[in-house]
Amino acid sequence: MSTNKDPNDGRLQGETRQRSQFEHPNGHWIKRDTDNGQFVDMKADDKPFKYVRKER
Repeated sequence: MSTNKDPNDGRLQGETRQRSQFEHPNGHWIKRDTDNGQFVDMKADDKPFKYVRKER
């Protein structure tokens, strides 16, 4: 049986701080490292990444 986790277990919740994402003209979302600007990952579908902030 599962139990509720301790909210103070040390895990961070919320946005990833060193990543941002933007939408490519073809409709896919691309994740970028904010420290050096390199592309990290691209989604196969048209939905954005969860918990990653969007570039404006």
